[in-house]
Amino acid sequence: MLSDAAQTSLWRTIDQPIALKGLVVGIGLLLIAAELWWFLGRHGAGVAARGSDTGLQEITISVDGGYKPARIQVKAGRAMRLCFHRLDPSGCLAQVIFPDFQTSLDLRLHATTCVELPATAAGVYPFHCGMNMVRGVLEVVE
Repeated sequence: MLSDAAQTSLWRTIDQPIALKGLVVGIGLLLIAAELWWFLGRHGAGVAARGSDTGLQEITISVDGGYKPARIQVKAGRAMRLCFHRLDPSGCLAQVIFPDFQTSLDLRLHATTCVELPATAAGVYPFHCGMNMVRGVLEVVE
């Protein structure tokens, strides 16, 4: 067993200059802000779905480490077809869930899988992967 003098010498405090403490706190706050922006922020304008000869609004979303585009704009009152082309082998991205439409879709690897959603009112409707880690937004506008 160590004596009291030996124990205190193992844990001594080294006082740092106030400028260094401020720098460390500032960098920490910047990293927290960057993380919040990355996961919760709005990243660019939505990509508008195009009309088709069937009357549906259509868009193809690439699933590769995330949804590209992750923000999709469609017009209110018109049915839509969202096609997901999965390139990422991650099990998390094997499914996409639309909670507001009570719909889920299993995505096969290296294949395009489509879902038709009914016409809906204007609003913001999120969708996400099976583990709710990768997210996208369906913006229905007037």
